[in-house]
Amino acid sequence: MAAVKSQPTRIVIVGGGYVGMYTALGLQKKLRSGEASVTVIDPQPHMTYQPFLPEAAAGSIEPRHVVVPLRKVLNRCHVVTGRATRIEHARKAVTVELADGHIEEYEYDVLVSALGAISRTLPIPGLPEVGIGMKTIGEAIYLRNHVLSRLDQAASTNDPDLRKRLLSFVVIGGGFAGIETLAELEDMARYALRYYEGLKREDMNWVLVEATGRIMPEVSAKLGVYTVERLEERGIKCFLDTRVKSMEGGHVVLDDGTEFDSDTIIWTAGMKANPMLRNTDLPLDERGRVRCTAAMQVQGLPGVWAAGDCSAVPDLSRIEEDPTATCVPNAQHAIRQSKLLSKNIIATLRGKEPKEYFHKYLGSVAGLGLYKGVADVFGLRFKGAIAWFMHRSYHVAFVPTVNRKLRVLMDWTQALFYGREVVALGQINDPKDEFDRAVKS
Repeated sequence: MAAVKSQPTRIVIVGGGYVGMYTALGLQKKLRSGEASVTVIDPQPHMTYQPFLPEAAAGSIEPRHVVVPLRKVLNRCHVVTGRATRIEHARKAVTVELADGHIEEYEYDVLVSALGAISRTLPIPGLPEVGIGMKTIGEAIYLRNHVLSRLDQAASTNDPDLRKRLLSFVVIGGGFAGIETLAELEDMARYALRYYEGLKREDMNWVLVEATGRIMPEVSAKLGVYTVERLEERGIKCFLDTRVKSMEGGHVVLDDGTEFDSDTIIWTAGMKANPMLRNTDLPLDERGRVRCTAAMQVQGLPGVWAAGDCSAVPDLSRIEEDPTATCVPNAQHAIRQSKLLSKNIIATLRGKEPKEYFHKYLGSVAGLGLYKGVADVFGLRFKGAIAWFMHRSYHVAFVPTVNRKLRVLMDWTQALFYGREVVALGQINDPKDEFDRAVKS
């Protein structure tokens, strides 16, 4: 007679982003009653659909509709709001600093590393003080309020040098995040100018700085050139093969000698695996990612899995041309890996073999503002409104839950008829300011 387990298998998922949420969602749908318990640990109580951050920043989508509350969606899982600080697989324990500051340990039988990635910064003077990231919903909301408040201040000042600084906006990094953020915010600001007396489109100075010779390497070189041309037609200055030497006090110095002042410097120049992985005994590659098999099992550690931006999963679609190829860190892989990952975990729990992850790259889509976009899908290239529609269709198909899909579609429909929202809610950055004034008066 087979032995009966005294308690359910303890599955701990560290990270509540794409991989963490989708894996937990798959597990709670397919696990039998009493077969396993699932615990999801993340500092935030929500998952953020990051491809929609530029549109949330530009006012096309309500920011709350870009995030998915973990407790609501994962109603059969245990959601822990805390930051994992250490993983000791030798003891099968995860150390977590909870939201109230106290430390707890969570023991596991099965572990999923879904820690994702953070912004990769460089030792550029001034970057920590003036740079703004674009990885979280908080940063998207801040950027929206910040850009619109610069227009308010510029319209109120008679100082030409200050106005020039206020109306200079810089995006560093020419990947998808940088290009879409730049294009959406510029589109929003240009739309908003109709409500500002004394400000003209020519007064704004939008700048893109990219260290390599092309932008958006995921699409074809021709589409990259096309995108640069469209951006330059809108008055955006594109500096390719150019690096930022310093940005102290908002004074930007490029390595080609260009200098200017800016009050808005957005940093989107790459990502790196979550550095918390260094506080684990999991095997890491030279880029700090967890070494995995094609089935997303951590090499040499039965019962431990990893996927998404923090993992080095072999890319079987490119293995013949490059035996060391791993899946690139993007949402396309993260979503698909997590769906297979939940099936693989259940298969191993039931004594079956896991399946290897194989996904041939289908292409990429990017939005460049309302009715503007580029797409490179199945080798076919699309531009303009068609590509913009493909971009929106693709992402609304993959944003999790029917609830969020409908809310996003409603946001887009309202924007179609009523235009973008162009109000800055700067008070949220310092909500007690007015109350403090009242107390002192």
